[in-house]
Amino acid sequence: DKPDEIRLPARDAAGQAGAMQIRQAEPEDWDSIWPFFQRIVAEQETYTYDPAIDKDSAERLWMQLEPPAHTVVAVDDTDPDQRIVGSATMYPNRPGPGSHIASASFMVDPDRHGKGIGRALGEYMIDWANRSGYRGIQFNAVVETNAPAVHLWQSLGFRIIGTVPGAFRSRKHGYVGLHVMFREAG
Repeated sequence: DKPDEIRLPARDAAGQAGAMQIRQAEPEDWDSIWPFFQRIVAEQETYTYDPAIDKDSAERLWMQLEPPAHTVVAVDDTDPDQRIVGSATMYPNRPGPGSHIASASFMVDPDRHGKGIGRALGEYMIDWANRSGYRGIQFNAVVETNAPAVHLWQSLGFRIIGTVPGAFRSRKHGYVGLHVMFREAG
């Protein structure tokens, strides 16, 4: 395995043990990420991205392949087609004097939720931030009604340090808050 390629336990649709590979994204991976990216953003429940974003604009936003940014994909090794089932993009939260704090965004194919993909990507990101010398990780906009994400990040050591009331317009819930979540390095 390459340094930025890891294999983690995963479960297939039948609950059978398998392995998931997390590897650095390549430009040609975008065509596999775009369908679930588009679906997730169009739902207007978890991301502040414009639901009408076009494929090229979304690619420029997500596929940050030049250091210090880093984008990865999760590939289910139990799938004979080796399909991409999730992706994460990670980067300094702010430039200049704020560049010692990391941030990230995560997307998992909605058809693959509940299989440990988000957790594996989150654990990978925490390890990446630690290896890269960041002093902490800040998520700027975790939708408060996205209970699975809030629970996942809290289980990985993040805490809610503030909530911007009504900052997100959910299609299902109306105006809801956006949590700012933080985790110390280490």
